[in-house]
Amino acid sequence: MLQASSLFTRIEYRLAERLFHTRWLLPRSKRTQRLTLRLFKRCADAGHPDALSVYGHMLFHRSASPQDKARGARYVVEAAHAGDLKAQYQVARIYEYGCAQYPRRDEYAVTWYARAAKAGHYLAAERLVRAYQQGDLGLAVDGEQAGYWQQMADSTLPPASAA
Repeated sequence: MLQASSLFTRIEYRLAERLFHTRWLLPRSKRTQRLTLRLFKRCADAGHPDALSVYGHMLFHRSASPQDKARGARYVVEAAHAGDLKAQYQVARIYEYGCAQYPRRDEYAVTWYARAAKAGHYLAAERLVRAYQQGDLGLAVDGEQAGYWQQMADSTLPPASAA
């Protein structure tokens, strides 16, 4: 039954993704938005890694209530632990700036930025470059480390399209 449940979750996630990204499928109404959120929530609750990331991000950044923001942060952290690259970067930002459930912790932010950068996230590598150049996030100014992360950032840049 786990196989069927997993298949159904993947189908629901694809539907939610299509509803979220296409305007021509259904008009952007409150009803469509509620359906999309409900589908993302069901998939996140079922443990779908991409849904954890997307739904958590939506709750964390778009919710007005602190409870929803905290719930969104929990989803994002769970997605990051599951290996989602974007979620790893978002967790680093959550720890850099803090929130109700996750207070500011520079050492955790550095850890998550490094994890995301090593996995290929350009913005995470760039943030570490700035942190080592300016002494942010509790790090000492270190040109050698800044150079290392700059090389990492340069290697994660997408190739420029030929004109």
